[in-house]
Amino acid sequence: MTKHARLYGPLASIIATAILASAATPALAGGVTAGTLIENTATANFEEGGNPRSVDSNTVTVRVDELLDVTVTSLDTGPVTSRPGNAVLTFEVTNPGNGPEAFRLTANPAVAGNDFDVTVRGVAIDSNGNGIYDDGIDQILTGPLTTPVLAPDARVTVFVLVTVPDSAADGDTSNVELTAAAVTGSGTPGTTFAGQGQGGGDAVVGSTGAIDDARGQINSAVASVQLVKSVALRDPFGGTSAVPGSVATFTIEARVSGSGSVANLVVTDAIPAGTTYVPGTLTLDTGALTDTADADAGTASDSAGINVTLGTVPAGTNRSITFNVTVDQ
Repeated sequence: MTKHARLYGPLASIIATAILASAATPALAGGVTAGTLIENTATANFEEGGNPRSVDSNTVTVRVDELLDVTVTSLDTGPVTSRPGNAVLTFEVTNPGNGPEAFRLTANPAVAGNDFDVTVRGVAIDSNGNGIYDDGIDQILTGPLTTPVLAPDARVTVFVLVTVPDSAADGDTSNVELTAAAVTGSGTPGTTFAGQGQGGGDAVVGSTGAIDDARGQINSAVASVQLVKSVALRDPFGGTSAVPGSVATFTIEARVSGSGSVANLVVTDAIPAGTTYVPGTLTLDTGALTDTADADAGTASDSAGINVTLGTVPAGTNRSITFNVTVDQ
């Protein structure tokens, strides 16, 4: 803005103009880039004895300090469902400050209210940027766990690799908390770390305290199998006694409960001593199976007993197997 003033005497008029000069910088979450020099010089224009004159003030230079801030968010769309074993939680760490900064990471699996605690087996950086953990490709961090230096507004995907214990019951939940803190320092907003900012200026803690955390949740999905076996008897006289010559029909029910599924489920049973297997009586869900090893799911013989391969069975499924034996005479 230009201000005009009329003076009496040798100075007929004077115009004072303030000029703000600074390097062009992108609009960042943290404002002007740390280390930028803001320069200010005033100029006075006037007439003396009818001649135009101008004079500049000294230049005042201000170096922009580095603002330390960080945000952590979970990238999982909801709780991660996992059976006992390895699982992955995905987070994003963002530098909303105005200078380059690295952040120290801490993964805490012992969150109050957990039904079970996982074991943290590692923290990794998404090296190829595809948002999915790739074993052997994504960089596993070693202590202290530190992100690469992030430019202003840059972000990085972080994977927390965990193991769900065998003791986790179906439907139990567990939270893991990932914390990121600026390597330069953190604390109450406004805390200053003299001379530790970009370009030799100060580093000043921003509104986040230069520390933030987010939680990822795991839901345990455990499928269990219950075998229920029953027998029905038919004796030679039309009754239900167990006498020589009676036919015993065994039914084995495989009940899969919980969440998810079980894999490679195989049901076996020996032919009881004192009985003989009745050839051709093996069934699965009322469908006949052959006794020999072939394309169907079962085999049966006196010496080896019965063997039925059910494979992958989802929770909430019941499979029924039957076979007959006769009581030896």
